Amino acid sequence: MLRKVKAKNARTKRFLDNRAPKVVENAKTSIMVRGSSSSAVVNQALADLYSIKKPNAVNFTKKNDVHPFEDTQKLEFYSQKNDASLLLVGNHNKKRPHNLTLMRMFDYQVLDMYEFGITQFVSLHDLDTPKCAVGMKPSVLFQGDWESTPELQNIQNAWLDFFQGEKVSTINLAGLEYCIAITHLNGTIHLRVYTAHLKKSGQKLPRIELVEMGPRIDLTVRRTRPPVQELWKAATKMPKELKPSKTKNIKTDVFGDKFGQLHMQKQDLAMLQTRKMKALKRTRDPAEDAEDDDAAGAGSDVDMDEA
Repeated sequence: MLRKVKAKNARTKRFLDNRAPKVVENAKTSIMVRGSSSSAVVNQALADLYSIKKPNAVNFTKKNDVHPFEDTQKLEFYSQKNDASLLLVGNHNKKRPHNLTLMRMFDYQVLDMYEFGITQFVSLHDLDTPKCAVGMKPSVLFQGDWESTPELQNIQNAWLDFFQGEKVSTINLAGLEYCIAITHLNGTIHLRVYTAHLKKSGQKLPRIELVEMGPRIDLTVRRTRPPVQELWKAATKMPKELKPSKTKNIKTDVFGDKFGQLHMQKQDLAMLQTRKMKALKRTRDPAEDAEDDDAAGAGSDVDMDEA
């Protein structure tokens, strides 16, 4: 493992401070690693995913003798050297052809691993469609029965970590240049990437059309190593500074919307003035109007007789 370095000048201190733990962490960096034996499909898949992840990604173009499910020491070294918490390892052999392994790190230790087999692949260079700019934040859409098993929930969470990029509070609508759709259907994960085109709709909000950008990847789940409970608890611990302060009678749902209760003093509705409001004026009963007309007619007859 790397030795601990003490800052000897201001530049080294800034470098070490950037890697030190923070309340709000930096955008997660991903490393694309080629195994000792890989195929053209695996190499192109790593290159396409690297182009989507730039600039928060590092691509290893040379072969590396790594086997994630057998020995993780080299991968942990790569993680610490490049300050990366996500690794995507590609290899190919007769037993597991066109293999991709997605790994997550915490404190430069392996948190969990998920192995996938590529069953279909179309490169983004094979699709003659517009491409998004480098460094744009995508919108990620998950479809299918991801909540059916704990294993699928962990895989969904891992892919979201891989693609989400830097966390932001607001985003410009014009900045949503592409969308990543990840669908789980009949045991297969379908990964599709689309560019978003804003069209005129005649209204304030534009009409959005999606055009496939690539890559197009179909994956099947092979081996998995779920996170250890103690390590997972430490990785998901929220700092005290980020914990929302509890406010009485106010709740927040999963989408961040606030709901509150208002408590008012008891009101005397008998003293409520409604006559001055046109909509709340009391209407006369038609039967009462008829009785008043009859009484008025009878009174006029009596007056004529007396006359």
